[in-house]
Amino acid sequence: MREARVSIFMIGANVRRMTQLMVQPMVRFLPILLASVLAACTMSNPYFDPAKPHHTPEGFRNNYPHEGRQSFWKWKWEQIRDGLPKKPEGGYRFEVVRQANPAALANPSVTWIGHATMLLRVGGLNILTDPQFSTRASPLSFSGPKRVVEPAIPLADLPHIDIVLISHSHYDHLDAASVQALAAQPDGPPRFYVGLGLKSWFATLGITNVEEMDWWDARTLGSAVIRFVPVQHWSARTPWDRNQTLWGGFVFEESGFRFFFAGDTGYSPDFRDIAARVGRIDFAAIPIGGYAPRWFMRVMHTDPDEAVRIHLDLGARQSVAMHWGTFDDLTDESLYEPPERLRAALAARGVSDDAFWVLKHGESRSLELADKPATAGHDASRQ
Repeated sequence: MREARVSIFMIGANVRRMTQLMVQPMVRFLPILLASVLAACTMSNPYFDPAKPHHTPEGFRNNYPHEGRQSFWKWKWEQIRDGLPKKPEGGYRFEVVRQANPAALANPSVTWIGHATMLLRVGGLNILTDPQFSTRASPLSFSGPKRVVEPAIPLADLPHIDIVLISHSHYDHLDAASVQALAAQPDGPPRFYVGLGLKSWFATLGITNVEEMDWWDARTLGSAVIRFVPVQHWSARTPWDRNQTLWGGFVFEESGFRFFFAGDTGYSPDFRDIAARVGRIDFAAIPIGGYAPRWFMRVMHTDPDEAVRIHLDLGARQSVAMHWGTFDDLTDESLYEPPERLRAALAARGVSDDAFWVLKHGESRSLELADKPATAGHDASRQ
């Protein structure tokens, strides 16, 4: 018994010692961790301009009042309770158009690579929007929204990219591996255009060919003009940097052609403001997916009816649908649903299907620079 008591005492002593060895470093590190979190939470906005209503001492906000942030955890509980998002039997199947020679695509033209990644060719320039070529739109390689369609044009097959437009910091729009690959492309990196606060993030990746912009700022590259314009959204890449980098859309002008890229947005009066300030849009890329459930998503993501309203607010001659049919588990609606609802919304508002394209992944369409209707074609369909 005495030996047993000694053994138990020794085991207890060893456990206490191991606990001390594990806890002591954590205790020493805790003040540093707390200080880092506190600094992040109280971080001042180095770009703060009190004359600009969308600036705050802590970061940025939208132009127009809207309802507050809804509960992320309530949404996740509803997904578990209701078994959402529901998957089609056998998985999603989308037709993909494979371009044999992307460098030989028409100029001007637009190609939908997937989600919010569009390749625009105009005026001898190749412009890429929100490049996302990774398997997941997530900081984690094993979890988060996953592709159901591979990029219709692989990164290695792209023509030389001159301009990259980055709308905001969310992982389905800003992907580290994708921008690093573009920065390392043969014959030199593209020029990246980003919102305030993101230039330093690019610098951590060794990417310095970056233009940082506030809303309504304009930059030129040769004869092209790039404007960063307000849309209704938000930004974050960690739990501690919410709205500390600026989000937005872009208006790109070249060769008498005016292109609008919405990025990610909810519906707001910003689109009428854009049309009033820059003039009529020739071609607009507008999100139609990522909208369910509406109680959670409506402030930040347009549904198809609101996408048509944006098309009309901009006075766009032609629009193309994006931000749909690419990543599963991003929101609750079926990936097949957005084009169906878009067609119904167009009919309800008396807008021709030819005025608002829905492309297959990888499909390319020629664009018209003259003031006449652009060439139309058939809508995307699933196999």
